[in-house]
Amino acid sequence: MRTALLQSSGRPGSVAGNLQVLDEAAGRAAAAGAGLLVAPEMFLTGYAIGDDIARLAEPADGDSADAVADIASRHGLALAYGYPERDGGTVYNAVQLISADGTRLAGYRKTHLFGCFERDHFTPGGQPVVQAELNGLTVGLVICYDVEFPENVRAHALAGTDLLVVPTAQMHPFQFVAESVIPVRAFENQMYVAYVNRVGVEGEFEFVGLSTLAGPDGVARARAGRGEELVLADADPAFLAASREANPYLLDRRPGLYGSLVRTPVPSEPLPVPQGVRTP
Repeated sequence: MRTALLQSSGRPGSVAGNLQVLDEAAGRAAAAGAGLLVAPEMFLTGYAIGDDIARLAEPADGDSADAVADIASRHGLALAYGYPERDGGTVYNAVQLISADGTRLAGYRKTHLFGCFERDHFTPGGQPVVQAELNGLTVGLVICYDVEFPENVRAHALAGTDLLVVPTAQMHPFQFVAESVIPVRAFENQMYVAYVNRVGVEGEFEFVGLSTLAGPDGVARARAGRGEELVLADADPAFLAASREANPYLLDRRPGLYGSLVRTPVPSEPLPVPQGVRTP
């Protein structure tokens, strides 16, 4: 399945503007043969928009979801996009996957919130593995910081995810995640990973771009630069099957040895944090 990665911060604060950007990108992606277009984290509204997050948040079946469904059906490709989801009085950092006929296939709420900004504006989700079938592939959804927890991605691997879609708002100076962590996650879990980032300065954040589609061999099939860009690459089920046969990590696991990985750490005297290390 040809997959298009829309590396863009869109028009922060303007839902209508971002829908227009998505529509234009969907047209280009469809013309290039893409079956799926992925937009970044919080693409619908913008990321660093403060209290406007709550004001612009919509339910999963809201007006904007209908607008995205119309874009998907007009251009004949599936769409995954980040947005603030309102459920009653609660707001989640969410991603929704919509099929090429406009059907809502899956919705995921970010389970690992990064830093004070996100904890001030969102409630964490509680469902770690969300999947949908799309064009012969099992597509899984996580958001940004979630992919930095190996347990999250391994859970998807064990559940059969073939292509992990990761809308992202990755910021300076943590570009090593896009450059190094994502290809390793793809290899160690034998899946494709589509990591799609924002770009430029937004509020207090500088987003680094470098969106990538990494294959199960740990090789980037496509890599964006630091600006607005639409890049495309293929997720090939036949190559994935051959790679899994050659690299049987999931079969060679010994889960009985890993019990300590799910125990709560014993509180201890906090260590000093080295300069440059990310903290909440």
